[in-house]
Parts: sequence; structure tokens; C-alpha cells
Amino acid sequence: VGSQKERVVTEEEWLQKWETGNIGFHKEERHPLLQKYLDVLLNGRSGLRIFFPLCGKAVEMKWLADMGHSVVGVEVSEQAVKEFFSEHSLPYCEEPVPEISGAKMFQSTSGNISLYCCSIYDLSSSIVGKFDGVWDRGALVAVNPCDRQRYASLMINLVEKNSSYLLVTVSYDPNKHKGPPFYVPESEIKSLFG
Repeated sequence: VGSQKERVVTEEEWLQKWETGNIGFHKEERHPLLQKYLDVLLNGRSGLRIFFPLCGKAVEMKWLADMGHSVVGVEVSEQAVKEFFSEHSLPYCEEPVPEISGAKMFQSTSGNISLYCCSIYDLSSSIVGKFDGVWDRGALVAVNPCDRQRYASLMINLVEKNSSYLLVTVSYDPNKHKGPPFYVPESEIKSLFG
């Protein structure tokens, strides 16, 4: 963990991964853990607002939207956002986000998928509202270790009281891989999210 603690991946490095197609973290199929634990996320409820932090072009966004949920994502790469809409043949409109300099919001014309193109740290509940559920498949493990507390605080601020938060992490020897994905021990997850 010591070797990863100081590691910082810049926004430019993430953008370059998208530009060069170095996106091994993107999966073409729905994540088996989301399928397995979907009932935990939904908890018998319909029409939820579900948040996808650092969403990339996750296929699960369309899947959940097709079930009648409202999906909101945030992604720093405009290329990833546009590829999501293109690959699913979804028409969309694009508009600036007045509260965030340079940010754009891409929304499906059906209105049930809204993807913000900006830094996740520029978001707040006053801009995107609150969520009933979060699918964190690769966000916490992608966040720089020095930013985890800031990230967790934002996530806690974005969820409703009775929300469900599904989090996927990876377990490995952090001395053998510099990350991302970063190793986040269970004890740290508990201290971050309570």
C-alpha cells in the first residue's frame, strides 16, 4: 500500500487512455456482480435515480435506463460519453452546465440518461440532485489514494437516506502493482463510508 499511497494519475492521463483505446477497464458485457446483486441495489423499488461515478461508457447505464430507472453519470472524457450514445444508437442533446466552467451535460432525448462531462469533484447535490442508488464498479479503485476521503464525502452527500451503494473493489498485493486500479482494503472502505 505504501508504494500506491503517493501515486497520482492525472486527468490528462485518463483522457489519453480513452484517446489511445487503452481502456481495459471498460467491459462490453454487463458486470456479473451487478446482475447478481441487482435486487440489493433496487430493493424492490422502481423508477430510481441511479448514479454512475466515473462512468466511462458503461453498458449497464442503458440496461438500467431500459428498466425504467433514471441514470446519471459523470465522466471526464467527452469521447467516452459520445461513444456511449453512439454505440447504443441513442440520440442525445448536449448543453453547458452553467454552474461548472467548461462542463457539458449530454442527455438522451428520452431524458432518462444524463451524463456530465467534467471532473467528479465539480459535482454537488445542488447540480445533480440526490440518488437512490450508486453503482461504483471502478470509481473508488480509480480515484487517487490521496483523494479517497474527498470522493467518499461527495458520494455520501449525493445519496438519499435509504439509498443502496454497490461497490466493486479488487484484491491483490499492492506492492506488485502501482495501480490503477488501486487496492482499497476493507478496513479503509469501512472508515470512508461508515
